[in-house]
Amino acid sequence: MLASALRGRVVTRKDADYDELRAVALANFDEHPAAVIRVANAADVAAVINFAQATDLPLAIRSGGHSTVGGSGVTGGIVMDLRDLNAIDIDESNKTAWIGSGLTAGEVSAAVTARKLIIGFGDAGTVGVGGLTLGGGIGYMVRKHGLTIDNLLAAEMVTAAGDIVVVDAANHPDLFWALRGGGGNFGVVTRFRFQLHDLPHFVGGPLVFAPTPEVLAGFAAASAAAPEELSTIGYVMPIPPVPFVPAEAHGKLAFVAMLAYSGAPESAEAAIAPFRALARPIADLVGPVPYTTLYMLDPPPEAKSAVAIRSRYASQFGLSEAKAMLAAMEACDAPMKMGQIRVLGGAFSRVPTEATAFGHRDAKLAIAFLAMYGGGQEATARYEAWASDAMTTISSAASGAYVNFLAKEGEAGLRAAYPPATLARLRKIKRVYDPENLFRLNQNIVP
Repeated sequence: MLASALRGRVVTRKDADYDELRAVALANFDEHPAAVIRVANAADVAAVINFAQATDLPLAIRSGGHSTVGGSGVTGGIVMDLRDLNAIDIDESNKTAWIGSGLTAGEVSAAVTARKLIIGFGDAGTVGVGGLTLGGGIGYMVRKHGLTIDNLLAAEMVTAAGDIVVVDAANHPDLFWALRGGGGNFGVVTRFRFQLHDLPHFVGGPLVFAPTPEVLAGFAAASAAAPEELSTIGYVMPIPPVPFVPAEAHGKLAFVAMLAYSGAPESAEAAIAPFRALARPIADLVGPVPYTTLYMLDPPPEAKSAVAIRSRYASQFGLSEAKAMLAAMEACDAPMKMGQIRVLGGAFSRVPTEATAFGHRDAKLAIAFLAMYGGGQEATARYEAWASDAMTTISSAASGAYVNFLAKEGEAGLRAAYPPATLARLRKIKRVYDPENLFRLNQNIVP
């Protein structure tokens, strides 16, 4: 039996914790796998891959469980759960770290910032580093240190053939190129080796404003003009019942400007001043804080919801785009909803497009719309349509999509996520490393 060959655990319907372990982060998906296998090491991963190949069972790979296309689960097949691959090995002298792919961004950020170091992940602490990294990683260090993949030095992974390999710029360079933005199409990464960066000081947190077109457009302009030490993400969203915002603002639409400044503390005030000048804030929590406080908008684990999401890269975000975003947000009746503005540039833009499988290095901004709701077919159809329609109203966001924010958009989504030459090269590499498309429950690149 497979179980006897593993150090990890095989969980089936007869086990008391089956329902807990099969569950994923998004309520869109409620899959019932034949087994959930909590792998303990790379050898376990290889054994499960070989078993899936031999039995022809569909195989889903779970890291954090946030896949927007449902790739973290599968009914009737095998879910390979990586969450026990949670070792962190930090080399402070060389400023590098080997990070298990089952860890979350919050867990890793807490470990490295305790040593006054940083890796730039996304904007949510609960997301697994596996899926986030393989799709790119646009977060709070994007202008200072680029995408998460721009700081990836190597990866230990298991291929569809069951081979355990370490890939980097010198070993399997085509595969290393594909991992940096190509998603989970080429194998199962068990560990990542990242370059760390010094973070001796940090100033950040949210500025909360009444949502006006002038504030949104001003935020985008100030973010683009800011020093590279300052990265931002802006959210149009209803304010949850948080203590740092007056109670009369709870539930009402607001604009939350999350600021992350990683430069010299004596320069922080000057960098942040243009944002404070946008309008009188409803709340101002920007100050010297632990980096991990940026994850304060994460919903509690029990607040599970379905998500409809669309993203596109944009060339500008002025008053017309701001008015369109606010109108779209007002038109959505979801219990929680977001319009996101991520201003790029800096280190993100200096990486040549052909250097990684992440295209769109010339993009100025990333725009996203999200609706979070309780689930159900009727609601899903309605909010998916809303997210698509909302994106079409941002006229400067006509092309390109962030692969980690793709929904079930199929081939059209892939063509949006990857420039033609990039997608052609990814298909060629897929034919070499996964010709039978074992790893297909994802934003799938067909060989």
